[in-house]
Amino acid sequence: MPTVLVVDDDLTLREVVSGYLVRAGLDVVEAEDGLAALAVAREHSPDLVVLDLTLPGLDGLEVFRRLRSERGDLPVVMLTARGEESDRVLGLEIGADDYVTKPFSSRELVLRIQSILRRAAPVATTGSTTLVDADLRVDTRRHQAWLGSDPLALTSREFDLLAHLMSHPGTAFSRRELMEQVWGWEYGDESTVTVHVRRLREKVEVDPAQPVRLQTVWGVGYRWDGTTANGRP
Repeated sequence: MPTVLVVDDDLTLREVVSGYLVRAGLDVVEAEDGLAALAVAREHSPDLVVLDLTLPGLDGLEVFRRLRSERGDLPVVMLTARGEESDRVLGLEIGADDYVTKPFSSRELVLRIQSILRRAAPVATTGSTTLVDADLRVDTRRHQAWLGSDPLALTSREFDLLAHLMSHPGTAFSRRELMEQVWGWEYGDESTVTVHVRRLREKVEVDPAQPVRLQTVWGVGYRWDGTTANGRP
């Protein structure tokens, strides 16, 4: 049974979120501040962390950085206050898997957590399904990607977006379509897609400012062209 660490200094919010998660069949551990969160994470090795950005003492962004320095593949969902767009964007840019804006629907939060846990779960298989674009390889069953011989450090959201685009080369998707088809979101901030595209370009493009693989289709959204479609080997 997956374990979720809920980090928030608001006791009522922690109890409400924890109650929903327990009813969804998840184990829950809690922390009320940043230092406690780090200690609980080391003791219980959670499968996912729900992390408030505005914590007393050690703030949420610093807690996130320390958690990821210890466990680079740990999924994190950030909680942000309404109107703090810069914090939300920063959280996504540094690698958070998702964010939810307060006040939020506890049911929505549970659904997003379940989606991330499903995608992060290992798949038992004797084979693999690999997508290849020149020196870029993506193994969708093992949930791993490489650029040349170097493994790519991708969040679950980034990996899913990359795999989806590579699976549909030459197809232009709107940001709304990507949110629905890749992450199963029927609602949400479309800027989330923009941030993840920017992060992907930084990891798979030679020059992110002049992308070759992941193209912007003005007025539509994004399209995976790959290197061969642009005359590159």
